[in-house]
Amino acid sequence: MTRLLFREDAYRQSCDAKVTAVSDRGIGLDQTVFYATAGGQAGDIGTLKISDGRILPIATTVKDRETGQVLHIIADGHDLPTVGDTVTVDLDWDTRHRLMRFHTCLHLLCAIVEGDVTGGNIAAHKARLDFNLPDDAPDKDELTDKLNELIARNADVYDGEISIAELKANPELVRTMSVQPPMDGHSIRTVTIEGIDYQPCGGTHVKRTGEIGKVLVSKIEKKGRQNRRINIVFDE
Repeated sequence: MTRLLFREDAYRQSCDAKVTAVSDRGIGLDQTVFYATAGGQAGDIGTLKISDGRILPIATTVKDRETGQVLHIIADGHDLPTVGDTVTVDLDWDTRHRLMRFHTCLHLLCAIVEGDVTGGNIAAHKARLDFNLPDDAPDKDELTDKLNELIARNADVYDGEISIAELKANPELVRTMSVQPPMDGHSIRTVTIEGIDYQPCGGTHVKRTGEIGKVLVSKIEKKGRQNRRINIVFDE
C-alpha cells in the first residue's frame, strides 16, 4: 500500500518515491504527498520527475476503485515511467494550499449551520456544502460574518484518531450523510479545530484558522424541499 505522507505532514510539498504500478488507470508509487480525490476534495495536481530528467504533468490523483491504491494520472501525450523507476513528485502547492484552506473553512461552516450535510465539493476556486435545513435558508451576510469571526480567532487545527468502535458508539460525530470517513485501518483520523469543531476527516487542513484568510458566502441555493447549498469563495 502507498504510504500517505500528507497524513503525516500536509505541508510537505515533494518526495522521492519508487514506481510500483503502471497501467492505463495511472501510476502507483510506494509513497506520495499527493491527496487522492475523496470526501469532496479534489485530487492533487503537480509533476512527476523521472531519473532521466523527463518531467510529466500529473493531471489529477485518484483512488483505484478495486484496490484502493492511490493513482497519479499523467496527462495525455507523455511516455510513462516503468515499474521500479525512482521518481520525484512535486505538488502544485498553490492549488493544494487553497484546497486546505477551503477544507478547513467547511469545518467552520459545519460548526455554525445546524443540519445534516448531504454533499459537498472542494475545488481551488470555490467550495460548498449541502445541508438538510427544514426551516428557511440562513442569511448569506450573517454566515459570512460568523465564518470570518471564527477564522479571526486563529484557532489551532490538529489531527487525532479514534477507534472504529468509538466512532460506531458515537455516530453523531459524522456530519456527512453521503460520505463516510476512511476506514482503511484500525483507527480513524479526526480533525479538531480548538473550541469550534471536532469530527472524523481524511482531508488536508491548515494549522490555524487564520491561515484560511477572509471568505465570502457567495450564494445560497435551494436544491430541494429542504436541501440548501452554501457556496464559499475567498474574499480576494
